[in-house]
Formats: sequence, C-alpha cells, structure tokens
Amino acid sequence: MSTINNNEFVSFIETYKNKLTELFTERNNEGKMAAQRSMPPYVLQQILECNPLSTFIPEEYGGRGAKTHETLTMLEVSSYQSLPLSLMMGINGALFLQPLANYANEDVKKEIFRKFLKNNKMGGLMITEPDFGSEALKMQTGFKKSGKQYSVSGLKHWAGLTGWADYWLITAREKDEKGDLGRDIGFFIHDTSNGGIEVEEVFQNLGLYMLPYGRNRIEIRVPESHRLQPKTTGVTMMLDLLHRSRLQFPGMATGYLKRMLDEGVQHCKTRYVGGSSLFNYDQVKERLAHLQSYFTVSSAMSFFTSSNIPLEKDTSRFDLTANSIKSVVTDYMQSAAQNLLQLVGAKGYKLDHIAGRSLTDSRPFQIFEGSNDILYQQISESVLKMMRKTSSTNLYDFLKGYPGTDKVAGYFKDVLNFKVDNKMAQRKMVELGQAVGRMVSMNMTIDLGHKGFNQEMVSNSLAVLQKEIRTILSSYSFKKSADVKDNFEENSSWLSLLPLPAK
Repeated sequence: MSTINNNEFVSFIETYKNKLTELFTERNNEGKMAAQRSMPPYVLQQILECNPLSTFIPEEYGGRGAKTHETLTMLEVSSYQSLPLSLMMGINGALFLQPLANYANEDVKKEIFRKFLKNNKMGGLMITEPDFGSEALKMQTGFKKSGKQYSVSGLKHWAGLTGWADYWLITAREKDEKGDLGRDIGFFIHDTSNGGIEVEEVFQNLGLYMLPYGRNRIEIRVPESHRLQPKTTGVTMMLDLLHRSRLQFPGMATGYLKRMLDEGVQHCKTRYVGGSSLFNYDQVKERLAHLQSYFTVSSAMSFFTSSNIPLEKDTSRFDLTANSIKSVVTDYMQSAAQNLLQLVGAKGYKLDHIAGRSLTDSRPFQIFEGSNDILYQQISESVLKMMRKTSSTNLYDFLKGYPGTDKVAGYFKDVLNFKVDNKMAQRKMVELGQAVGRMVSMNMTIDLGHKGFNQEMVSNSLAVLQKEIRTILSSYSFKKSADVKDNFEENSSWLSLLPLPAK
C-alpha cells in the first residue's frame, strides 16, 4: 500500500479532476449538458485523452497497473462531476477491461489494451436479454463452434454504450446438434468494426441521458482466440466478473455522495426561512446527517475493496460481501438524491438541476447488475447456507463469529438472539438481508474509523446505521403480513358507498 500516496498518481488524478472541472463547470453548463441526450464528442474526446481507463490496465500492457485504489479514486473523481460519466468508466473498466486482464488470450489483450491506451477505444458487456433479465443463466443467445471460429446469435438489451462501444464482451450458451442450449456460459470478445451487431432500438432511458442503451441483434463470428478462458467454469467466471464489479460500486458512489452532501450543506447554509438559515433547523440536520453518513459508509466500502480486492483475486465466492456493498450503497445513492431534493425544494425538481437529475440517474443503480430485492434475498440465503454448514441455529451466535459482522453483532444482541427459520417467507428473506447488509457496512465503517478516518463522522454514521438496522429488524419480527387480493375491483369503489342524494 506504500504506492497509494505517490506523487505521480496524485499528479495524474489532479490533472483528470481539473479537466473534468473545466469541461463540466467552466466551459459548459453542467445541468444543461446532463439534461441532453448523449455527450458532446469533444467533451468525451478530451476526457479520454486524460487516459482514465489506464487505471484498469496492468502495467505490463502499458497501463497504470490496475491497482484497485487507483480505479476507485478515478471513479470517485468522475462521479463527483457526473454520475453517468463514472458509470461509463465503470462499464469500460469493471465489465470489459478487468475480465480481459484476467481471462483473455495474451495476444488479444496486448492488441486491445494498446488500442484503449493509444486510440481512446471503449468496450462494454452484453448479458441481459429481453425475456431473461434477472435469470441470466437462462439466456437464449447461443453459440456454435465451426473450425477455428464461433458463431454467436441472439438478442441483447440494456447494454450501456449501445452503438458507441468499439468492443463488446458478449455472453452466450453453447448449442448442441439438436439446437438445445447447454448450462454453462461462454464469453466472446467482438470488434464492432467486423459488423454483425444491429441496433434495433435506442431506448429513451429515463435517466443517465449521457449513456446510450438499446436492443441489439447479434449475428457475429468470433475467432477462437477471442473467447475468454475460465479457470474452472463459465458460470464461476461470470460470478467473479459480477462480484468484482459490485465490490467496486463504492468508487462510483463515494464521489456522487460527496457531491450530494456538498450541495445540501451549501444550499442549507445560504437559504433562509423564517429569518433563520435552513442549516439551523433540526429536521434539516437530520437529513444532512444522513447524507454525511452515506458518504462515510461508502468511503468505508472503498477502503475495504481497495485493501482486500486486487485484480488477481478470485471474487466468485464473495457473494455476501459483494451483494451487501452493491445493494446498500445503491440504496444510499437513491436516498441521498431524495434527501437533497427535499432540502432544495421546488427548484430541485428541474431536469437540469442536480437534485432532479440525481433522482433519475441514481435509480437504475438499484436495478442493474442484480436487483436489490434479489440481492438482499441472496444475502440471507448466503447466511443460512453458512449457518447450516456450521450447525448454527442462533442468528446472533453466528453473526458475532462471522468476520464480516463480528464487530457489530453485539450492538444488536437483544434483537438478534433468536433461532432462524430456514423456511421464512421471501419478503422476510429480503428484510433480513437488508439488516445483514447494513451490519456488514457498519463493520467496514468501524474498521475505517480504526484507520484514522474522521471520528465524529464515523460515530454519526454508526448511529444512523444502528437506527436503520433496528427499524428493519423490528419490521422483520412483525408477524402479520399483507396479501394481494386478486379481484380487487369487487367492492372497491368509495363512490358507490355514498348515500344517494334525497330527491
């Protein structure tokens, strides 16, 4: 970790930060630019000329070394100015360049990394299909091998950088002689200059205007050298790819949350209501404290990932940690936007105001790369699986011995000291996952405090987290559940219940 504060990296990141400030604040109206579809070509060109994506490329290929703390810092600097820009960098890095670094053919890596560094190329990932979003393993895109080539065909959608990317990493399942699809997943690198990808529709996405999304028809041929080579199975490789990406979400979140906090504090200190600064109102302080807490927790997550997840580490079994980080920090991103918009008031509800934009820009983070509802359920499933392996039945006893929650379990002994129901309803699995995910985040926040992070901010964050976790666990322990009435139109008109007027 001795290289973290080296002068060369500080100079690199300052140059990048200054360029973004110039492009988004000084030369352009940031709000107006973000409210327009796409990004002005000269802006994207000047950003890429700073070589931010070099932070994802190993040193032996001319990059900066693919050091985790550098990639997260670059994403953080990007998201302070523009969340869509940070996502663009994250798509290129975590979903294309890092998988190539770990699994691609040596000659292919050399060629593509060189083009990224010298020619400002970009790459993305295609997994999701119109009928198979969360069920990625049931994708219908198939491949067959013929000689030294693979034929890949199918339909993909919601791939970030649709129509922009120079390279795509495309997932597919192998077809047998009968046309049946196998269970494993293959990853194929496709150069768009070879054709074969037709953009059938460009979506009018609700937020993230800078990034193009759409529906893509795939009919491509790929050399056998351009298939990623898993160390075990393709499914395990996909888990490593997705977990690594989720573990790096705090890079995109931390700068964004710092911006939400800065905007909130600035507005409340300069806005006067009833003869007093908004900053002096107790409810306002409550909202600002939450913004501050979100930034602190995300910083703790960034520190954890930078300290524990180098590029070469296999993250395929980091399900509980990766799912906790992604779901909690993206919930906080949306909550931060809601808090800022409430503080700013009506003017924040403009498309070109940062509060309004942030509301729509941060919302899909709770959906893509694993819907948070599903991830929270998977967190609970991970806990239950580990408990069965260790013959544990008491939730508190397990969590106090689990390394990811050992420092915080004692805060909640009174509400965790119970036998877990292995057959709990799905909604209870989600609630338990929400609580455990926040305990994992709280553990990381305590670790950050031990390293010397601002102690008042850590203390305030622990208070916010404790309240959140206790509220969730209170809901979890509530036994009565609401159901859905199928024929709800029956007897559901209030108007029909009014007495007829007298004639």
